[in-house]
Amino acid sequence: MTLVLFVLARFHSPTLAGLATFLSIAPGLAVSPLAGALLDRHGRVAMILLDYGVAATLVALLAVLSLAGALPVSVMLPILALSSLTGTLSASGARALFPLVVPRTLWDRANAVDSGSQALAFVVGPAIGGFLVAWVGGEGAFFVAAGLWVIAGLALGRFADPSVATAQAASERLLRSAWQALVYAVRHTTLRGIMITMLACNLGFGVVNLALPVLVFRRFHWGPGAVGALWAVAGLATVAAGLAAGRINTEGRERRMVVAGMVVAAASAALLAVAGGAPALVIAMILTGVSSAPIDLGLFALRQRRTDPAWFGRVIAVSMSLNFAGVPIGSALAGPIVERSVSLALVFGALLSLIAGALVFAVIPRQEREGEKPEAPAEAVEALR
Repeated sequence: MTLVLFVLARFHSPTLAGLATFLSIAPGLAVSPLAGALLDRHGRVAMILLDYGVAATLVALLAVLSLAGALPVSVMLPILALSSLTGTLSASGARALFPLVVPRTLWDRANAVDSGSQALAFVVGPAIGGFLVAWVGGEGAFFVAAGLWVIAGLALGRFADPSVATAQAASERLLRSAWQALVYAVRHTTLRGIMITMLACNLGFGVVNLALPVLVFRRFHWGPGAVGALWAVAGLATVAAGLAAGRINTEGRERRMVVAGMVVAAASAALLAVAGGAPALVIAMILTGVSSAPIDLGLFALRQRRTDPAWFGRVIAVSMSLNFAGVPIGSALAGPIVERSVSLALVFGALLSLIAGALVFAVIPRQEREGEKPEAPAEAVEALR
């Protein structure tokens, strides 16, 4: 959020804001198989701490260069691309820890806590980011973000890392291990179906991520603080929806939950496209937040139940990254459309969410297919041969 607001304020270009968002995420997704192999080889906590350190350093560098007047586009974009390379380590590493330290019978509750804690961060983060950009500028917001990554690293530093599967992973070559995970994820019917549907769904979210600030600035003539407040509303709604959904046994209901969430996401984007006042904006952001909980919980449960626990680090890294690829692509695609019409971009985002919902039943099987669990990636490679 801070990055989008910073680029819009400094360069006045939604297209560049979309490109900056793309480069801050996409390169890291491209190297996700290697990131997953590193997680299983060297442990989740160590790799998460590495990402926090890289993120804090490079975000602080952006702030310093900007204050010094030495941050042209040709410098900013490579720094953003570099900062993204380790991003999968923390995103996938944290997600891979939950099923290793929580009993299987409590996975639904743990997933609700996971989703809810992330949503809680989204309550505070965008609001603080928007207010800081309005108060001390994008540079000040960048410094705060860097400080928060340092605090996160200190909080995690003494956590005992589970040693599941690290011995097997350490005995294999890094590139071979990464390739095995990629093959496993692509050949696994459920994981492949999740990746296809979430790619489409996150394309829509990427559109909304870029279009909302432009909508607030152009149509309502509000400042960055209003953008942060609206995302905070969505975060609060996600927390509430996640706590409610976490009490539901998702087994056998995962696909229906995901489809329901995607339909609600489409409705929220469509409402944003025609919103004429603050009440409509608030309702739309509540719907955005509510949609996240069933999508997250349904997909977390499917991925955990149908993946060999010995390969959580590698497979979850690949699966999550391919799932999330739609966000930077959607933001990049939305830039030129937003330049022409914000409403048109939001309608496009709503259609993408509906398409994703239609894909769920077509590409994600109702039950695991015989032989897919628990098949190790090494066996998948042998099957290809």
